[in-house]
Amino acid sequence: MININNMAKENKTKPTSESVEKFIQSVENEQKRKDSFELIELMQKITGEKAKMWGLSIIGFGNYHYKYASGHEGDAPLVGFSPRKSAISLYVFTGLGEHEHLLNGLGKFTMGKACIYVKKLADIDLNVLEKIMKETIQFLDKNYEIKKSENLKNLPEWASILQIKRLPGLPGM
Repeated sequence: MININNMAKENKTKPTSESVEKFIQSVENEQKRKDSFELIELMQKITGEKAKMWGLSIIGFGNYHYKYASGHEGDAPLVGFSPRKSAISLYVFTGLGEHEHLLNGLGKFTMGKACIYVKKLADIDLNVLEKIMKETIQFLDKNYEIKKSENLKNLPEWASILQIKRLPGLPGM
């Protein structure tokens, strides 16, 4: 007999082939559309990855595989965001206490467990956001398997300090 309680739940947020640009154009708020295109530029620069839709409303960059002690595992973007009606949700932070200092100087935002909510990009310091993303990617590299995608052509220069042995032939490896 199969024990349903021990079966791993399938992750609903997966990469899709939907158009990122089409999704952003469907956002009603003009400022959120502008901020979305700015975030795409910034996150592509930081990750070296192209934007990809994850599920119906998350724009993600890169991919890593996680597996928790509970047995739950799946794939998630390295960083990402979603231009929601009430705020832009930024998926760029680990949520760990040891990383809370990274939020200093970010600006005007609210928090979920690990999600940062901003009304508009003008409310935050993009240099601080960039630092948060870099630290998060370093944490993910140290603790999980970062997957190489067909989009990854040139690892950003700052990332040469990472020990990404899974990505042979890249600068600084």
